[in-house]
Amino acid sequence: MKNFGTKIGAAALAVLVSGALGACSASGSASSAAPASSAGSSGSSAKASKSIGIIEYAVNPSLDNCHTGFMKGLEESGYREGENLTVDFQNSQADPNNAKTIAKAMVAKKYDMVMGIATPAAMALYGAAKSADIPTVFTSVNDPVASGIVKSLEKPGVNCTGSSDVLPLEDQIKMIRAFLPNAKKIGVLHTTSEPNSTACLKKFQSIAPKYGFEVVEIGVTGSSDVEPAVKTLISKGVDCINNFTDNNVVNHLPGLLQAANEAKIPIFGSEVEQVKDGCLASVSIDFVALGEETGKMAAKVLDGTANPATTPVYTVDFGKPVYNDKVMKQLGISLPKDYTGAENVAQ
Repeated sequence: MKNFGTKIGAAALAVLVSGALGACSASGSASSAAPASSAGSSGSSAKASKSIGIIEYAVNPSLDNCHTGFMKGLEESGYREGENLTVDFQNSQADPNNAKTIAKAMVAKKYDMVMGIATPAAMALYGAAKSADIPTVFTSVNDPVASGIVKSLEKPGVNCTGSSDVLPLEDQIKMIRAFLPNAKKIGVLHTTSEPNSTACLKKFQSIAPKYGFEVVEIGVTGSSDVEPAVKTLISKGVDCINNFTDNNVVNHLPGLLQAANEAKIPIFGSEVEQVKDGCLASVSIDFVALGEETGKMAAKVLDGTANPATTPVYTVDFGKPVYNDKVMKQLGISLPKDYTGAENVAQ
């Protein structure tokens, strides 16, 4: 029991005990009443109850990590689901039309905030919420300006802000050159309807010649195009394939890996989960940490202490090198000396 430093009379003590028991009886309530155990609840007892609708665009480990981090950031800021936070979490199964339908339903329910994980989800939610005075927060959006959900990274200018995973593409190309010193062609698949992939491709193409690479790219429009496209890339004589955080492409990673492995062509991932699943290596962003920062931003918006229109987009443009030694052995590739400190994430 807490030491108050002074003696308390019996009557006063009875009042305190009665109040504590009353608070305990209200724990677990979704109302704005303070939960019983305010200690250890990250201060959630001091927060008014709020509601959030979250759309995760596709089922994949990277986006799952964003969601995990987002909820952690909210909890650290005093918002705990089931106490003072109601969460409607849905996955649009990599279908942009499904994302739009879910977004409209969430806005109709007048949640205090909507949150999109990945570019298509963020675009759908912002499109539905912008005329309803409901703030939109996002994470794992590579280029929110090109996606049309903010006016600038420094000052969004609209009721929307969040975090951006700016892939460290030059570091990635340096890694590819170190692993494959004699390579000439890098193959890239990208979904033409995903602005994040288009932005990454343009930057990748501008950097690659500096390191002696030609980029061979194929644009795809839907899920059925992905596996035939990787076979076309292989037929064009690429020395390796590089993935971005393209939701449509990553959702078909097993098929890509099978085709590439049969041809003895390595695939470089854009983040650690792809490398765990069978890509050779990556300079990877920490998506849990990215989501966590976004959760803290969202908490300030819910508190009313931050205005999305003037809250800069949080960006991460650096990562740590990771590799899969099982894939290295299968392909007969040695770890470059410059990457001896990289993390082996083989499972």
